[in-house]
Amino acid sequence: MKITSVDVFQLRWFGLMPAWHPIVVRINTDTGISGFGEAGIAYGVGTDGTIGMITNLAKMIIDADPLQTEKIWQQFYQQTFWAKGGGTIFYAAVSALDTALWDIKGKFFNTPVYQLLGGKLRNQIRAYASQLQFDWNDKVHFLTDPKDYAKAAERAVNQGYSAVKVDPFMVINNHQLRQVKHGLLTSQAMEKYADRLRAIRQTIGPDRELILECHAKLTANSASQFIKKYHELNFYYVEEPCAPMNPDTMTAIKDATGEPLASGERISTRFRFEPFIKDRALSVVQPDIGICGGITEAKKICDMADTNDIDVQFHVCGSPIVTAVALQLEAVIPNALIHEHHEISLKSQVRSSAKYDDQPVNGYFQVPDRPGIGQELSESAMDEAVQTRIE
Repeated sequence: MKITSVDVFQLRWFGLMPAWHPIVVRINTDTGISGFGEAGIAYGVGTDGTIGMITNLAKMIIDADPLQTEKIWQQFYQQTFWAKGGGTIFYAAVSALDTALWDIKGKFFNTPVYQLLGGKLRNQIRAYASQLQFDWNDKVHFLTDPKDYAKAAERAVNQGYSAVKVDPFMVINNHQLRQVKHGLLTSQAMEKYADRLRAIRQTIGPDRELILECHAKLTANSASQFIKKYHELNFYYVEEPCAPMNPDTMTAIKDATGEPLASGERISTRFRFEPFIKDRALSVVQPDIGICGGITEAKKICDMADTNDIDVQFHVCGSPIVTAVALQLEAVIPNALIHEHHEISLKSQVRSSAKYDDQPVNGYFQVPDRPGIGQELSESAMDEAVQTRIE
């Protein structure tokens, strides 16, 4: 079996966010087996660069044996020069291709990827409702009023979720997002953000988990200031309280607040995760399998975290492909904590892009038993996408 071509699909989901265009690849072989993978660059700046990098790397693997996933990963790492410098765009491209190779491998052996990684430790995993500041509905709304935060949380709880995540700092007003600012938060600002959190805590009660998301929109000083002041809200953990560039800064926040911290969606490869794990700056690592280096690298990151008693919650924010990949790994790793079910995944455009509409039931995802990663793009999604073929 050999690789004959690589297709790149840039999905066109207008109206969900200012720009939301996931990048999915399909690697094709001479046997008729194809595999899907995703680059975790659905939002922000970098889609054109990622497509260019996928194109460059795809040319390296035409005629290669797709079953040799480790060999191909090492080829990317050893023979491209820039791989040893890291970089989100580079490793997003690696991630998409690596995941597609694992999908092929599972289909070739007619077994789910989780079997190739050691077999299931669990059949299902608890999910949390993620990013309530955008509502929990079939439409995106930028919420400002604490009452609306409470309503979003109520909808999630009524659907069976026992944990929710929200960024109370992100939305200033309708369609205006907060930018990172140095300096301490004013008392007025802190109370505005805390009112949103109080509304959610009152709605979900004391026995459900509340995850505080910050999107690195605070600094070490303001994060410590806020977390200590509102400690009584009982956060399950605090995600990205500051920019994830300096492990020592995370450690300082953790020491100052005593709160478990989480980060990882912008961190690629085990080499970049290593200092956060070695010093236990993080209690929860959050690799995005579409960013960190694919399934090959994600498994190594998870194993490294496990040796330091650190839990894993994969960052899941894209098409149904990345959801499926996360479930395969969550079935296997002993330190899988909880699954992120992003509000974007509720939208009809996202759900219709999947061949299989896998959704959580009463707040739990079942791990699919289909061969490979257990998911593909729908024909309609591929037809509507901007397509590029490399052969």
